[in-house]
Amino acid sequence: MDILDSIVIGAGQGGLSSSYHLRRLGIPHLVLDGDDAPGGAWQHRWDALTMQDVHGVAELPGSVPPPRTMERANRAVPSYFAAYERAHDLPVIRPVHVDRVTDEDGILVVHAGDRTWRSRTLVNATGTWTQPFLPHYPGMETFLGEQFHTVDYPGPEHFRGTRVLVVGGGASAVQFLGALAPITDVLWATRRPPVWRTDHFTPEAGAAAVALVEQRVAQGLAPQSVVSVTGLMLRPQEQEAARRGVYDARRPMFERIEPDGVRWADGTFEPVDAILWATGFRPAIGHLAPLHLRSEHGGIQLDRDGRGTTAVKDPRIQLVGYGPSASTIGANRAGRTAARGVQRFLARVGAEQVPVP
Repeated sequence: MDILDSIVIGAGQGGLSSSYHLRRLGIPHLVLDGDDAPGGAWQHRWDALTMQDVHGVAELPGSVPPPRTMERANRAVPSYFAAYERAHDLPVIRPVHVDRVTDEDGILVVHAGDRTWRSRTLVNATGTWTQPFLPHYPGMETFLGEQFHTVDYPGPEHFRGTRVLVVGGGASAVQFLGALAPITDVLWATRRPPVWRTDHFTPEAGAAAVALVEQRVAQGLAPQSVVSVTGLMLRPQEQEAARRGVYDARRPMFERIEPDGVRWADGTFEPVDAILWATGFRPAIGHLAPLHLRSEHGGIQLDRDGRGTTAVKDPRIQLVGYGPSASTIGANRAGRTAARGVQRFLARVGAEQVPVP
């Protein structure tokens, strides 16, 4: 079996950016994508999410992103990604569900069922969408209503006329409350009081937020959510919910779930018809476990004090969309950094294999 110079796992924003830059550097590679069609996680978003609603989609290198219109995001972005793959003739193979990555005599072996690929380096760009985090609370299995995580959110119309509890303190929770409050009765519960941002999110503020994430990754700690360092902001779409006082009526987390509602530690009870868990995601890196990249602190330490993409424990591995690059803008830039990291490693290995006269 041929040995590739690099394999990219994932064809979302970070994976396509990485492939683009690898191709520009003349590095032979393949992109293995777990989805049936282009679009990354965007193709799985709820129908009610429009391009006007999203925080923004960074342009892939050498292209123009979809405009902020009322077009469905789960159509516009996949169409954009598909056109980009065609325009740059990116070597994407799908669907490929990677099970694990192993090391065989210094060569990385990517396993997907009965298929394998061998490579000198790897760019992991699997993001977080396939790893929703759902905390466990006593009694949640007894609840007779509906429970959804962000990953399977059916859109606001599904909840019209019901009483919904939104759980979570991130941007998704704020957006869900903004969409649901005008059409139904909503409650909001979080583990900690939300941190609101009232000033403009300037480039300087963005750099400061990214620096905090970099510090954690540089120490090998697990990355925190973006909102933990940026704070929350209300967009015009959420102003009606704010006028109704939804965001001011936040409650701390309940103690247990009962068949028809939730009960707090002080004994108070709230009946609800549905629970919407906006509790975030974790990095989809389980397939890398055989490589033992995690530090004793639970995260994967990256080079350049957390600003790079190279795994400190194994310079063959680049991580895109992990830690400070976990955004469309960050993943885009990290794709270029990862491609250069691959180039450096290959050059170093090539130099070591040149016989000394």
